[in-house]
Amino acid sequence: MEQAIAKAQTLIEALGYIQRFAGKTVVIKMGGAVMDSDKALTDMLTDVVFMNTIGMRPVIVHGGGNAISQAMEQRGLEVQFVQGRRYTDQRTLTVVEHVLCNQINRHMASQIEALGSSAMSLHTLSSCVLFGEKLFLDTDGRKIDLGDVGRVTSVNIKLIELLCQADTVPLIAPLARNKTGAKLNCNADTAAGEVAAALKAEKLVMVSDTHGIRRNVDDPDSVVTTASGAEIRKMIEAGTISAGMLPKVEACLRALDAGVARTHIIDGRFGHSLLLEIFSDRGVGTLIQK
Repeated sequence: MEQAIAKAQTLIEALGYIQRFAGKTVVIKMGGAVMDSDKALTDMLTDVVFMNTIGMRPVIVHGGGNAISQAMEQRGLEVQFVQGRRYTDQRTLTVVEHVLCNQINRHMASQIEALGSSAMSLHTLSSCVLFGEKLFLDTDGRKIDLGDVGRVTSVNIKLIELLCQADTVPLIAPLARNKTGAKLNCNADTAAGEVAAALKAEKLVMVSDTHGIRRNVDDPDSVVTTASGAEIRKMIEAGTISAGMLPKVEACLRALDAGVARTHIIDGRFGHSLLLEIFSDRGVGTLIQK
């Protein structure tokens, strides 16, 4: 009986959040260890289907870095990163597109369908919704050419919104086309920030393999549960936030500046962390808001 009462209390706690977020768009970026664990990915996609079923509008942007690196090594291609971004020549781009579109995206779409919701793959081999331009890194006044690497400059929000209205989960791979139709490999964190900004989403949730932002990188107990955009910028200036966390945080700040109400960074290795962050009084990661 106690277990049944506890379940009822959990549902009552979730009720207010369900009512509040009905019809709202939530952009979810999936990456890191979540993409390498079948169980973690299934748990996360189950959360997405739950959200979709109760009337929310989840939009997924996914990465796949480890799978891409493994596929490149199997083909004898050298894996090169420049300031955290994958150098992408034409052969690398072919591998990136195949892994992201034909393997990861297709697999996620099949899982969502098997769990009871509809999904639509959006990428350069189907319907592309990301458009951008070639990205150059600026180091000491010198431009560094990363090959076929780009940054997202516009998003086809009309198609994404139509899919959401039809209770279909848009599933976006971080590949863009430029003005001439050429394909560009984009950072998935940054792409998710641009999608959330363009949609004026209610939330942006960055799902990775970290509990959130730490005040001390080496201390797991120093996780920041709530912070303002201004506080996060101070942490960046102080060097507290750097390396792999930086693009995630910058995507959150970009979304906030565009009108997104709240952004979250959570650890997808914990079962159903997405639901816990959105539908409970106590979240499981870092909440960043204005």
